[in-house]
Amino acid sequence: MDNCIFCKIINGEIPCTKIYEDNNYLAFLDINPKAKGHTLLTPKKHYRWIYDVENYSEYLEKAREIANLLKEKYQADYIEMHAIGIDVAHAHIHLIPQKWTKN
Repeated sequence: MDNCIFCKIINGEIPCTKIYEDNNYLAFLDINPKAKGHTLLTPKKHYRWIYDVENYSEYLEKAREIANLLKEKYQADYIEMHAIGIDVAHAHIHLIPQKWTKN
């Protein structure tokens, strides 16, 4: 897609800090992080919504794999996952390392 910022990142037209990459997916740090290590996981092929991704279960398995990687790397207690999809019209999952807070 010509004007998609994530397609431009995937194609190397816009730089990013890569966390993970394979033939089908790219995970990179969010430029406006909610927490240290806030990562976006995108399919390399353009889809508007995550439920449109051809191999949806593989995509979710990759999200789990990246979540475990982030949990270890950032010593997080858990990884918040969001798939709202209204900020950029390219399927993506937010993976945000978090620590438990005591109230």
